[in-house]
Amino acid sequence: MIQLRKDQTKAMVAVHGWSGILLGLLLYAVVLTGTAAVFAHEIGAWSAGHVATKSSFAQPVDATLRRLTAQTPRQYREAVNIWETGDHGLGVFFHRHETGADGVPTEAGVFYQLDHQGRVLNATTGNIDDLFGPRNDDALSTFLVDTHVRLHVPNPWGLVLTGILGLAMLVAAISGLLIHRHLFKDIFTLRRGAKPVLATRDRHSVAGTWSLPFAFVLAFTGSFFSFYGTVGLPVVATAAFGGDVEALQHAVFGNPGTPDPRPAASGNLDRITSDAIRRTGEVPTFVAIENFGRADATVTSYHNPREGDLEPVALLYNGATAEFIRAKPQVGAGPSAGGTLVGIMGPLHFGNFAGLLSKAIWFGLGFAMCYVTYTGMRLWVVRRREDARSLAWLERTLTVVAFGLPLGLVVAAAGFLVTMPQGGAVYWTTTAFLIASAVAIIAGVVARSNDALTLMLKGATGLVMLMLPLLRLVAAGGPGWTAAIASGQAVIPALDLAFGVAGGWLLRGCWQARPLTLPERPRRMEAVEA
Repeated sequence: MIQLRKDQTKAMVAVHGWSGILLGLLLYAVVLTGTAAVFAHEIGAWSAGHVATKSSFAQPVDATLRRLTAQTPRQYREAVNIWETGDHGLGVFFHRHETGADGVPTEAGVFYQLDHQGRVLNATTGNIDDLFGPRNDDALSTFLVDTHVRLHVPNPWGLVLTGILGLAMLVAAISGLLIHRHLFKDIFTLRRGAKPVLATRDRHSVAGTWSLPFAFVLAFTGSFFSFYGTVGLPVVATAAFGGDVEALQHAVFGNPGTPDPRPAASGNLDRITSDAIRRTGEVPTFVAIENFGRADATVTSYHNPREGDLEPVALLYNGATAEFIRAKPQVGAGPSAGGTLVGIMGPLHFGNFAGLLSKAIWFGLGFAMCYVTYTGMRLWVVRRREDARSLAWLERTLTVVAFGLPLGLVVAAAGFLVTMPQGGAVYWTTTAFLIASAVAIIAGVVARSNDALTLMLKGATGLVMLMLPLLRLVAAGGPGWTAAIASGQAVIPALDLAFGVAGGWLLRGCWQARPLTLPERPRRMEAVEA
């Protein structure tokens, strides 16, 4: 039980309300897209029809790397990054470190995209800012992640904006905690038969109270990621390294040792990946080779957290001999509390530390946060409806964002499925979202009432959701359930079912609520008919 004086409680209520209403709509957008982005990898596999389940790192890759090395210009063989792309294909980036015209460290080189069999699909030369963007087969998952991370606002302002939104969530969570006089009682308080406003307030309090720990974690980790590169690194670099960000990154994340630039043959990469999988029980998510082709070459293999742990694993190998050196901390040359804290930020924010189970929990908590954000703003507007009729525009705006954004996301998925076979998914995924958003805004202007607007947007979202499995199968030419299950991709039928059930639930709710939105008939007409 939290005790505050009456004036303190009133102040906290004001802080809680205004922190939510000023940035609530953007915060809702970030949380909702983040909730969807929790399953970005699975949505990517579902939408693109990926059926390969064996990691490329579980197969021989050393010969492929040597073949690519021979055809890569020597000036770009300073370092190599390797990771999985698409349907368990490989992305291999030979590059050199350089400083851009704006004085910011960057990388330039050759990016090879390979399929699951090691065949080169595409080779592109250029700067890192130009090489990596959404591909045709991952445009939908990339769109979800980019919307969540920076709301499609150009860098660095998009990251700054989402960082501010994270701080706003932190303020709302703390003030919400302080205004609960009976915290533990509020966890279970749902008054039956209460008036709609009181029932909504009860559900808001229950959902908000249960998700408070998640709100703290999400707000703190999200702000960390947003401000880390945009504010944190430049400030520390200015204070301790004379503004040299590259020197700071090398000191914090590099591998200290005596330079040895003598040319040397590279160690067997298959030996390194096999040893790394044996030590961690996980295939690498990323492999970085520094000082490639030199006697002082190092190979760092990055892995998801071990079972029962939160901190990702990084293993350091000698690049010339392929011998294991040591486990590498996330930050610094040795283990530290700060390094552990930085290491667990990613798993705590994205909820990927325990596979599908933790992702499902994070999805549910994220959905609860969306509900808390929406109902909080809704209660704020309803409470002031009688005193300020001019707030009707805010009520409609809230409805357009709350129910128009899910509509835009599912229409973007439909646009992806229809246009991916023609190679236009990168353009049409975003365009479909913008078109759906414009339609939702127009509906917000012309709808006869806010209740009618809500039904229109919910019904349209449910209808598109029901169509998604059919579009995936027919328009995108995706695998059927039997083929997907046989190849080990049970996520494909699972998401088909999820979209079907969610769409049916929305349409059923709209049908049941339909009579409530019809205008009341005049009493005189009822008397005449009687």
